[in-house]
Amino acid sequence: MQLKQLANISAALAAASCAVLGQQAQAGTVLDDWQFNSAILLYSETDRVSAGEGVLTARGDFGDDKYLNLGLVVDALTGASATGAVAQPYVQSFTRPSGRGSYEVAPGETPLDDTFHDTRVQLDASWEQPLAPNWRVSGGGHVSKEYDYLSLGLNGSVARDFNQKNTTLSLGLAYSHDTISPEGGIASAFAPMLLRSDFADDDSYQAAFAATRDRADDTKDTVDMLLGLTQVINRDWLMQFNYSLSVADGYMTDPFKLVSVVNSNGEVQQNLYESRPDKRTKHSLYWQNKLHLSGTFLDASYRYMWDDWELTSHTADVKWRLPLGERWYVEPQFRYYQQSAAEFYLPFLQQDEALPQFASADYRIGKMSAYTLGAKFGTKLAAGNELSFRIAMYQQTPENDGVVAPGILAEVELYEKVTAVMAQVSYSF
Repeated sequence: MQLKQLANISAALAAASCAVLGQQAQAGTVLDDWQFNSAILLYSETDRVSAGEGVLTARGDFGDDKYLNLGLVVDALTGASATGAVAQPYVQSFTRPSGRGSYEVAPGETPLDDTFHDTRVQLDASWEQPLAPNWRVSGGGHVSKEYDYLSLGLNGSVARDFNQKNTTLSLGLAYSHDTISPEGGIASAFAPMLLRSDFADDDSYQAAFAATRDRADDTKDTVDMLLGLTQVINRDWLMQFNYSLSVADGYMTDPFKLVSVVNSNGEVQQNLYESRPDKRTKHSLYWQNKLHLSGTFLDASYRYMWDDWELTSHTADVKWRLPLGERWYVEPQFRYYQQSAAEFYLPFLQQDEALPQFASADYRIGKMSAYTLGAKFGTKLAAGNELSFRIAMYQQTPENDGVVAPGILAEVELYEKVTAVMAQVSYSF
């Protein structure tokens, strides 16, 4: 479940199923008509999450513009994850979501569960071919498995060329069915986090813990749609517009996240498991420009997203590829992201107020800004193979959305920055 931080599988597949239709066939250099792309990514947050990911994709040319695309992703995640509970100026004790084991958090420190780990394996495949003159279709599926999460999906798309292939309209659809089975079961909405030390023996603790569990697992269904327009402006300028729609129905609460209940002095009275709506509809608009400028290549894009959780976001991304001699190039990148808070995001709950219908203290759906600054270095090798190296720094800054922190909460950090570094090696052959 934690690996969802790194990838939104259904959304990525929906986008990929449309984008692949606009790609030109690439000549295979290994195994006759096959082309392979591989990459290894390392990601590390300061004192928090560390992740490693390996990717291998293959594209086979079966003639007559028919292609088979295969992909394998393996990633592992470990480290410390923010629970959503607030920091306090004294030692705090927490029980792990499974109900087995506990840990303590030092005074003034953001509560982090530092023992979680997960591994994900994903397989996907798609087939694309012409349907009629100026028409192309694609269809495929994926399966992704983590320790406590299973995702199955199908996707398909159709594209139509106009204006001597200078204009392409595409429509993509994807469906995914996800099952989450967290260790220890799924907690009831706003169930209290229990401490073993508050009970006389293990039997009474286990009975009380079981009473906070609602069910062993749950599911979520997601339908994604992407409508795209790609336009060749001139020989040096390619432009793309996309509209995306995503409709999700089912379990969207994070079973590992807590929200603290505090008194008028900001002291934690208890920690509750969060609760989120079971429906979400997202929209996004995407605009991309690729330009050839005097031997250099500029790639600039902007995305605006809004949903019925009242969360909106803006993403601007710029990459500029510059030649370094005959074979090497460097590609600096800058990406800026800004989002508003979901309507039910609350950094904490007040003891003297009634419980809301939904509440989450997960900073990932709170107000924030973030930026990525990086560079990619690449070179062309023999037979057209390509080797590249990428390094980047990411910083995320959660922001206060106008909430007044009472008493001792004003003395601790409620909106802690997250800084990460990323390194990637890619090889195409």
